[in-house]
Amino acid sequence: MAENARWLNAEENRAWRAFLRTRRLLGARLNQQLLRDWGLSEPEYEILVVLSEHPDRRMTSLELRCRLLWEKSRLSHQLRRMELRCLISRAPNPDDARSAIVSLTAEGLRAIEQAAPSHVANVREHFIDFLSQEELAILTEICERVVDHLLAGGELSAPEGD
Repeated sequence: MAENARWLNAEENRAWRAFLRTRRLLGARLNQQLLRDWGLSEPEYEILVVLSEHPDRRMTSLELRCRLLWEKSRLSHQLRRMELRCLISRAPNPDDARSAIVSLTAEGLRAIEQAAPSHVANVREHFIDFLSQEELAILTEICERVVDHLLAGGELSAPEGD
């Protein structure tokens, strides 16, 4: 197997390792700042953003899973923790007994409204402001191409059923 491997050349290896380091460091920095400043984890923030941008600030657990590309168990555990903190509420889905309606609570809305301005400022400070408009467009195109490729493979496609 090793003799057939397509090893990365120096330039490819440099790009790959730079991507990995950036992903880890940026994720850790943004998560630390959310936790320190607002007591929110990155997954909590992500769920609050998705719900706050959705009509009526509610959606089914299946819709939320598909949007986040999370496993059912991960979402279930995260929602349970957030429900205990009164950031979201869950109710039976009248259209599908297998899923729940997840709603943003007043406390959840307050949390996202308070955290979002400084989080966006941190995203700008540690990421966006380092890129020109041209670089941003190229990065967006690259990321979208990789995402499309990964989703087309079927292994990471949006979950089916709840």
